[in-house]
Amino acid sequence: MNERSSNLPRIDAEEILEGIREWVAIESPTSSAAGVNAMMDAAQERLKALNLGVERIPGRDGYGDLVKARTPWGGDEPGILVLCHLDTVHPIGTLGRNSFRREGDIVYGPGIYDMKGGAFIALYALQHLIRQGKESRLPVTILYVSEEEVGSPISRAVIEAEAKKAKYVLVTEPAREGGKIVTARKGVARFKMTATGRPAHSGSRHQDGRSAIREIARQILTIEGMTDYERGVTTNCGMVSGGTAVNVVPASCTVDIDARLPDAETAKEVVAAILNLKPHDPDVELVVEGELNRPPFEKSEGISALFEHARRCAAEAGIDLQDLKTGGGSDGNFTAALGVPTLDGLGVDGKGGHTEYEQIYYSSLEPRTKMWVRLYETLE
Repeated sequence: MNERSSNLPRIDAEEILEGIREWVAIESPTSSAAGVNAMMDAAQERLKALNLGVERIPGRDGYGDLVKARTPWGGDEPGILVLCHLDTVHPIGTLGRNSFRREGDIVYGPGIYDMKGGAFIALYALQHLIRQGKESRLPVTILYVSEEEVGSPISRAVIEAEAKKAKYVLVTEPAREGGKIVTARKGVARFKMTATGRPAHSGSRHQDGRSAIREIARQILTIEGMTDYERGVTTNCGMVSGGTAVNVVPASCTVDIDARLPDAETAKEVVAAILNLKPHDPDVELVVEGELNRPPFEKSEGISALFEHARRCAAEAGIDLQDLKTGGGSDGNFTAALGVPTLDGLGVDGKGGHTEYEQIYYSSLEPRTKMWVRLYETLE
């Protein structure tokens, strides 16, 4: 007797979609602590309904709260950490431009792909197990964080503390390129460079000035020149600001820099190179601040073994699971760098993260949820 024809609870794609719809309807940009906390309220309500032990960790520095839940079974045994974020990049009002709607197999909505869909199916899969009166072989901890999209400044310590107590980490970031999961990510470094020169009238006393913008322009060429596609290094000067008026030699200028780095050795090299940049003009002061925000997530033997296990679970759900390395960072970077076997990109399939056509594929909901159920049932 198959699942659909039995009296056992079944995985219902329509029920899953309705739950995702409820979460997408709550706009939760990282910058809105109130919006993120409304999402945390919704998640907490579902967690408590499953009789999980729930802890609410207050946010700070303008960020929303964190919510942590753990199954009542398994005691203090190292278990499975399910890592999710409920903040999005979309400002309040995006729902008016990319409303929740289904068109055939495509379902649209801000944050639906990155990553409310994945965060919901991981919870639904645990709910499905509990509805059947079953327990996972290992205890499960689910952690929802509030500021992943800006680098997890307040949640990193919590993530790392929970990872150190876990045997495996499963991250609900969205699938990539037709359903592939992530077993490696580049590290992410962020910097702010500030140049301070000397102002002067650009017409009558130009020679007295020292242009901070000119200095930053030269530094940008140096930094962008560090990009090396063969090595997997990219550097991007993404935001520049400076000057006071068109007829004044600019005395100040800043540039924000993003670097993506393939491994720990390369990360150390490039971070040091950027931090040690010197001014071209000795009369201009140059200050560089920043660090490696997310360490490289490298595919270890433990991650390879966990991936092979996930492939078998996925095959039972009708998925030919493949993996890849991506340049984007996630909270999985922190856990993998601690040596804890980590799989990422286990969320729903779709595309358009961070865009106003963000979407998921309805057809991915049931099989991806079944994969999660089998992971809970079989990881030991």
